[in-house]
Amino acid sequence: MLDLFTIFSKGGIVLWYFQSTSQIFTPSVNALIRSVILQERTGNHSYEHDSLRLQYKLDNEFELIFVVAYQKILQLSYVDKFLNDIHLEFRDRFKNELQSSQWFSDYTFKKSYDNILVAAENWGKAQAKLPKQMRTFDESFKSKKTVASMIERKDDKDNKKQEGKCLFTLVGKKKKGTNGTDDDLISSQEVLQVEAPKPVQNVNGDVFEDPLMMNRIKLAQKFSGQKKKADKQKSPKPEKAGKKPRVWELGGTNKDLATLERTKDKPEDEGDYIGADTTLIGKMKGGIQDLEVESDSVEESDEVEEIVEVNKSPVQKKSGGMLSMFKSLVGNKSLKHEDMLPVLDKLKDHLIAKNVASDIATKLCDSVATKLEGKILGTFESVANTVKATLTEALVQILSPKRRVDILRDAFEAKKHGRPYVMAFCGVNGVGKSTNLAKICFWLIENNFRVLIAACDTFRAGAVEQLRTHMRHLNALHPAEKHDNQTMVQLYEKGYGKDAAGIAMEAIRFAKESRFDIVLVDTAGRMQDNEPLMRALTKLIRVNEPDLVLFVGEALVGNEAVDQLVKFNQALADYSSSNDPHIIDGIVLTKFDTIDDKVGAAISMTYITGQPIVFVGTGQTYTDLKSLNAKAVVHALMK
Repeated sequence: MLDLFTIFSKGGIVLWYFQSTSQIFTPSVNALIRSVILQERTGNHSYEHDSLRLQYKLDNEFELIFVVAYQKILQLSYVDKFLNDIHLEFRDRFKNELQSSQWFSDYTFKKSYDNILVAAENWGKAQAKLPKQMRTFDESFKSKKTVASMIERKDDKDNKKQEGKCLFTLVGKKKKGTNGTDDDLISSQEVLQVEAPKPVQNVNGDVFEDPLMMNRIKLAQKFSGQKKKADKQKSPKPEKAGKKPRVWELGGTNKDLATLERTKDKPEDEGDYIGADTTLIGKMKGGIQDLEVESDSVEESDEVEEIVEVNKSPVQKKSGGMLSMFKSLVGNKSLKHEDMLPVLDKLKDHLIAKNVASDIATKLCDSVATKLEGKILGTFESVANTVKATLTEALVQILSPKRRVDILRDAFEAKKHGRPYVMAFCGVNGVGKSTNLAKICFWLIENNFRVLIAACDTFRAGAVEQLRTHMRHLNALHPAEKHDNQTMVQLYEKGYGKDAAGIAMEAIRFAKESRFDIVLVDTAGRMQDNEPLMRALTKLIRVNEPDLVLFVGEALVGNEAVDQLVKFNQALADYSSSNDPHIIDGIVLTKFDTIDDKVGAAISMTYITGQPIVFVGTGQTYTDLKSLNAKAVVHALMK
């Protein structure tokens, strides 16, 4: 059933392996190492690649990795038991023989492997035949209740009975009719006593009456012949006042427009010239500067909490710091999951408070627990410091890109081949796609690239006019006469209501003919659940094949970032007819200047996609564009 079993060290040395088929498993194992182990995603012990499912187990004491590979269409329930058993067997041999420089023969361990595999398979078959067992009392919900909550008192019963009583009673006796029948059950002399319902208050303090009680009153009044009395008298509606003209405090007439007009960069005679802030010129040449994140939070102190037991209940002394209550010295012992659990819970709450999505925070803490379980701590190493240091390393590793996105280098390479470098921007509504496209455009023309902006947002009113305004500002900063009379920025637009994919295709063709270096494609904002617009975006990317697809997301979002990125990637994959669909290549994180040290959205986005954050928007001017500094972000996140 198992296609591959291998044991290798974290340094990459294969210690033992067994392969039952002729299939090449190297790409799958390398993908596991690259995408899971190196990217700190070891919380889930299963990974799928092509048609294979790979399950693994880490030995942190000896830095070993045990990997099993089999076809993912198979449902093998014994793999976890097999990995645990083979792990224990190999640990004993590794500890007793390899540390003393003695090697064992492959044949000897092959026998152990076969025996453990057969035992695990038999255990799986036996488990499949067993009927489903009922849960024990300890597993039931009733066992979680306290004794006090299950004690019923006499006063409680009387109150419940009183509440359940019928609120109206008949006083009097039945009167026989003239023919001896019970014709006249209720005479006019008999009195019907009705207990008025007590008003009930809701959470907001509003008083209302129980509709069931009101229905009972109606029934009683019907039998007694009494007329219904209105509880509340409806107040007459006030007459609708007519619309009154608004009176402005600082009103004026058309004659005052000249004195109120304060626009500094308005077009002269409706021309293309706009007086711009020339102090921005020359600030964006070369690479983009790294982001600096400042935090006013106080770092946690390294004081160790003393826990004193009184009557077997821990009494904790208060001290500063986020994790101080869990710090205790551990000397030369193996780290267990129970030791890390309080620290991990506190760290998870801290990450969620810093805007990390809750699912991502849970997976990160599970990955840290898997990585540290079984590790030997030194005499003066505390659990809290070890867990925090490991989590910090994991966060830096996640934010560090697997591949470097060098737009300037790629643009020069495309220019050598005589074609424009194409970048497409996508994202949800209102995140700042057009604004950050203009910032990136300014950075590109600062590095002497001619840029063509393709206005493919044909839905939002004012989208083309916004890009036209940016184009005028950018051309004012870099006039054509300074660049051999060539316009540095040009807008390609076909108006509204047109096919975005077709406009992008025509823009790329026009850029190639007019010798533009880079094409920036602005797309319409769309929600991740809007299927028609997601299909249109997929068509644009599939038809035009841009070099870089950037997802523009806000730094303000928390859990929503996960849903947006997952569904965007899923839509680009599902609606594309290609076997290798083009999904998101990088992320532009906007509005980063509005979140202080709550930088968790960066972790959520990179963890979900595995793609780097290429640009970070930090303000409202063209120079407010930075590149992500992983260590600075993690430092702010862990404070």
